[in-house]
Amino acid sequence: MAAPRKKDAPKPQQLPSGRHGLPPQFVASNQRERIIVAVAEVCSTAGYAAMSVEDVVVASGVSRRTFYDNFQDKEDAFLAAYDEVTSRLLARVKTAYETNDGIVARAREGLSALLGFLAAEPAFADMCVVEALAAGPMVVERRTANLRMLSDLIDETAAAAMPADATPPSPIIAQALVGGIFEVVYSRVLAGRHDELPGLLPGLIFTLLLPYAGHDVATQVLKKERRRMARTARIAGSRAAPTA
Repeated sequence: MAAPRKKDAPKPQQLPSGRHGLPPQFVASNQRERIIVAVAEVCSTAGYAAMSVEDVVVASGVSRRTFYDNFQDKEDAFLAAYDEVTSRLLARVKTAYETNDGIVARAREGLSALLGFLAAEPAFADMCVVEALAAGPMVVERRTANLRMLSDLIDETAAAAMPADATPPSPIIAQALVGGIFEVVYSRVLAGRHDELPGLLPGLIFTLLLPYAGHDVATQVLKKERRRMARTARIAGSRAAPTA
């Protein structure tokens, strides 16, 4: 079971009861979003195995009929919630990737987007990183495809940085790197240490760059990121310090 999260996921506002004059499309979208958020919340506190449709109905504030109008059962709801959240996460990572050039910038911004999202949304992190492994073969298959997509991005960037006559790096390298990164993330999320995720950035960048950019470049980036994080911490500390 995942550890209790430290910050609630943003919850869509429950609609007023009775006649409210809101468009049916808006109502349906709001109800579906509330169910998706509720799935993440229940998984975060109870775990997928213990989650029931009744738990989701209570947490979302919708009726059982509304739930079954949208989903067949809890597995169907979890799969939809997983797909929705991971699509948001991967969109952020891809945007960070596509708006930067070079393997160093893309590694930094892509990892920063990944870690930042998971730290800011602990319930979603619990659902996608931890509980997905217990939610059945369809979810595991989707998870594998998502990890493969991330490794393909690394492969593309690494190949583009290579000289034209150089041998392209083995795809296994990127697959191993992505698997290792998610194992590190998994251990923190499982322990409820979501707030530590952004602090992993320097070490993970070093690990990602090492086989492609070499030890010297990876070390330079590592030192730069550590200095940047230390500077950010000092600024935050000075702002939080009480004034005389």
